[in-house]
Amino acid sequence: MKLKKILVLNGPNLNLLGEREPGVYGTDSLEEINDEIQELAAALGMECEFYQSNLEGRLVEKVHQVRDYFDGCILNAGAYTHYSYALRDAITAVRKPVIEVHMSNIYAREEFRHKSVLAAVCAGQISGFGKDSYLLALRALLPLV
Repeated sequence: MKLKKILVLNGPNLNLLGEREPGVYGTDSLEEINDEIQELAAALGMECEFYQSNLEGRLVEKVHQVRDYFDGCILNAGAYTHYSYALRDAITAVRKPVIEVHMSNIYAREEFRHKSVLAAVCAGQISGFGKDSYLLALRALLPLV
């Protein structure tokens, strides 16, 4: 059986996890979170590729790769969630399931974070569960890929 291939894509400032606002985002580094995702993926018969960039254009290019090389995507777009129409258009173009993820509950934070321009074109959105948001997203993707 062929393993389902998932892209886990992280946007700006997520490279600072473990150091940045630990009261909001926890103390685990992005690498530690990726290790947990990889472990669950293996148990679910999936494999993951991980990518992080602080640059919008690089994230758009990675989303484009989902079309040809991946079965689905988990996307934490960080601040780009709230205004990146380029990412929104890329998600629409690839026609593969994308789950939007946020570690914090974006609706319990500053008002500018309450709007996601990505949510309407994603298969779903998971927010507020810390690093477990990624694990929940992986489980949510399983029946979609």
